[in-house]
Amino acid sequence: MAAFIFVFLILISDIFLHVEAFDATCPPAKCGDGAPDIRFPFRLKGQQPQHCGYPGFELVCKENSTMIQFPSYGDLVIQSISYDMKKLNLLDPKSCVHEVFLNLNLSLTPFQYYYHVKNYTYLNCSAQLSPSFAPVPCLSGSQYHVYTVESSLASRLSCMPMKTIAIPFPYSPYLSDNTFGLGLTWTLPGCNEKGGHCNLQSKTGDQTSCFNKGFSNKHLVIGLITGIFAFIVAILISIKIHNSKKLDGQKEKENRLQVQKSLGDYKALKTAEYSIKRGLHQPV
Repeated sequence: MAAFIFVFLILISDIFLHVEAFDATCPPAKCGDGAPDIRFPFRLKGQQPQHCGYPGFELVCKENSTMIQFPSYGDLVIQSISYDMKKLNLLDPKSCVHEVFLNLNLSLTPFQYYYHVKNYTYLNCSAQLSPSFAPVPCLSGSQYHVYTVESSLASRLSCMPMKTIAIPFPYSPYLSDNTFGLGLTWTLPGCNEKGGHCNLQSKTGDQTSCFNKGFSNKHLVIGLITGIFAFIVAILISIKIHNSKKLDGQKEKENRLQVQKSLGDYKALKTAEYSIKRGLHQPV
């Protein structure tokens, strides 16, 4: 039993040191004061090793701003990251959110729109439509006007369809044209628990491990050690109680035999005394 406990503690210590070393190489980073903390699944290029983030979640710092690059569009500024809600709030540096919607292809990324999406059609019109339709200023010019309309209306208007895509909302002059709707969310294989804490299982693979919110690898190892140590202590106590009962049984048996022996000796003594007394009273 002692040898088993010794080997077990060595193995657990090795795991604990490995986890500590892994976590120590991936501390949170940020691009400046007020910038969001960057941790798994994101990683900051140039400051955090590649194993600190999941593929497709690389971020960069530009002029104290946190940026993420999309192959189909370019760079967007990250305003905030909610790891609990798995929400990424973005800002378009060109101040044209509908240019982002028109060109961003999220199928090439691990992200999806955070808000509910609906199909809308972008129309390029040579003349302005009725006042009930508002053109997108950052996409329109002096000779053409770009509108976002519900797809069912596109065929009724004398304009050239540009693209029909699923976006969170159509253009409105009452909404901000650089931030509203630019919220993304993400999912990871094997790591879909909302509010969970996730890490890569190793520095070379892309498999993730998830834990309950507020618990880290360190806490998991400590809990494992505590649980198994308590189990071993319970076994040792059970063994001690069993041996104690066994010893008490042996002592009880020895005491019973001793009593029986004493009773036997006493009976023999009384028989001898009786015989002597009979002999003395018999006539010669």
